[in-house]
Amino acid sequence: MDLNERIDLLIQLGKYMLSDDEKWLQARTIAHNRNSWFTHQHIDTSVHSIASAFLQQSIIESWLRKYNMPKINQNPLSVGIVMAGNIPLVGFHDFLCTFITGHQSVIKLSSKDNILLKHLIEKMYEWNNEVQELVKLSDTLKGCNAYIATGSNNSSRYFEYYFYKYPHIIRRNRTSVAILGGKETKKELEELADDICLYFGLGCRNVTHIFIPPNYNFTTLLEALKKYTYFIDFHKYKNNYDYQLALHLLNNTSYMSNGSILLVENESLFSPIAQLHYSYYQKENDVINKLPMEDVQCVIGHNFTAFGQTQNPSISDYSDGVDTIQFLLSLNKQQK
Repeated sequence: MDLNERIDLLIQLGKYMLSDDEKWLQARTIAHNRNSWFTHQHIDTSVHSIASAFLQQSIIESWLRKYNMPKINQNPLSVGIVMAGNIPLVGFHDFLCTFITGHQSVIKLSSKDNILLKHLIEKMYEWNNEVQELVKLSDTLKGCNAYIATGSNNSSRYFEYYFYKYPHIIRRNRTSVAILGGKETKKELEELADDICLYFGLGCRNVTHIFIPPNYNFTTLLEALKKYTYFIDFHKYKNNYDYQLALHLLNNTSYMSNGSILLVENESLFSPIAQLHYSYYQKENDVINKLPMEDVQCVIGHNFTAFGQTQNPSISDYSDGVDTIQFLLSLNKQQK
């Protein structure tokens, strides 16, 4: 299968993902039933983002122009991919990169997200049976030539141990932060609410910590966050909110709330579900200089990533800033 054939298949996949095909809608319902954190709305958001930002011909062709991509991969290698399952189709970009370079993907799906991508791959099998040689699903990843693995800080240590002999990309826990100046518009704060709350805050691109100037007025932010007040009607989210609230009451910790999210002054960049951390700063440069960038996926603010854009990455926004295509293309050179 040459590059043009692979691109054509991806474009066809994008159209299918945006369709109302009965089997596709059924797969999305099953994914929700298997993992209730995957609400219908969040599945729709992820699907639309992938199909519109990744699987368009002009976008793919523009993306690939910066690479010296051969029409045919004369020496396809097997790439084991360990996928996370925190948000719907979170590992799609790794699959996309491996498929477009002509290597063989050997994918271990997360038990939390093992319906959607499996269905899409099986649909690609129907369209072109050669895909079965390029994309495989497996519970074990022994004997691959290279690995891309995403997991927690704890699981990443195991990945490093098992895969250290092979070319690899190992991804650990990351989160995102926002730097506010206090003059953000109502619209910007509503967009920031998306960055914080979409997917219940479970993604590495979700904002879990905001840096604010002294005497910051929280009123407008708390009002903007009411956009997601309906989360409190979802029992799993409410359980987390109630648990964190109980801890603050027991420990006599100061907090603010609009009834569905807790704002707590805390230096940690990582916050639990239903909670947002904040800390004060004097100079913006001080924040940047002190940020542990190995823990940060995105920085949001007027001088950084735009508000509301963290969950809409472009096709060339690589996790952890590691160019996955470049890594995959380099595998053939290493084999020579």
